[in-house]
Amino acid sequence: MGIMFICIGTAVSLAVGVIALVSALIQSLYSCWASPRFEYATKILSVSIAFPPNKTQGLTLYSILIGILYCCFLVAGIGGARAIENRTKLSAFFIFLILLSLGWTMQFLKNAMYVTISRVKYMHFSGGVDMDTRVAFCDTIKHLTGSVSIGSILVPIIVLFRGFARTTSLVGGDTDEFMFSCVSCYMGIASLLVLRGNRWGFVHVGVYNKGFVQASSDTWDMFIRVGLKELIDLDLTGVFCFLSGVGTGAICSLVSGIWSLVMHKSYATEVSIYAFLIGYFMCRLAISWAQACVAAYYVAYAENPQSTHFDSTIPVRLEQLNRSQALQIFRANNFSRG
Repeated sequence: MGIMFICIGTAVSLAVGVIALVSALIQSLYSCWASPRFEYATKILSVSIAFPPNKTQGLTLYSILIGILYCCFLVAGIGGARAIENRTKLSAFFIFLILLSLGWTMQFLKNAMYVTISRVKYMHFSGGVDMDTRVAFCDTIKHLTGSVSIGSILVPIIVLFRGFARTTSLVGGDTDEFMFSCVSCYMGIASLLVLRGNRWGFVHVGVYNKGFVQASSDTWDMFIRVGLKELIDLDLTGVFCFLSGVGTGAICSLVSGIWSLVMHKSYATEVSIYAFLIGYFMCRLAISWAQACVAAYYVAYAENPQSTHFDSTIPVRLEQLNRSQALQIFRANNFSRG
């Protein structure tokens, strides 16, 4: 995709192409760094989605159709804004608002599915109860729209800032350079924010009908209390869903970009960017049920680790992490003595 943007040849496409190529390099390096966690990530995902809730496929298809219909209206709106760009200077602002609406609406649809499926799976994991998915979805739309809406705004912002803080901490380390001098400040703010808003809170939103902030706080406190915080921080499910969305968006961008280069080269950059965003959000919507299953598994386990409904997946992983930490401390002590 990055090469395609560079081949388009405009200033904007060159900037986007460079960003895409750098992003691809970072993703490749990250995959090498995170590869030791792949085995556990695959296992926890397999265990969580082993028995998907009834009517999950129908609900997913229904959500995708709604998303496609909404995207069609937005694309028509963008075309209308471009059509009047010679009459007003606000066309770019209109397009920005349309794209902002796309992001928030698709986040809402994804999180509504997330709350619904996580509630059904939580009931299954915690007590072996099979809840009707349609009933859970109707309850989400009728009673939990406010919490889902707030979470759809807060979670992306908090995740973005926390990712920035953790990246700065990883790169900066203990250096005294100016740009890294506020690493501890960034991490402190990120810790406070994640306590008030995280995707795991959506499980309690659906199960206990809590407000999003309160649900996030209760869930995070519970993870800390039972010793799951580090395991949650190392979870790759969110990364898998994000990179799946990026990959799908890149494929959509390539297809539409190549078509635009052949038919309407002057629109190739815009069409490719819009296609990437739509493909990304549609993929995230399609696989949100799997992420919800993993979240429900973690939350249900944290509330009752001794339950017989869980296998040894999490305990074994916690033991591995504890051994790894002990080994690192041992090596650090030996190094300081040497």
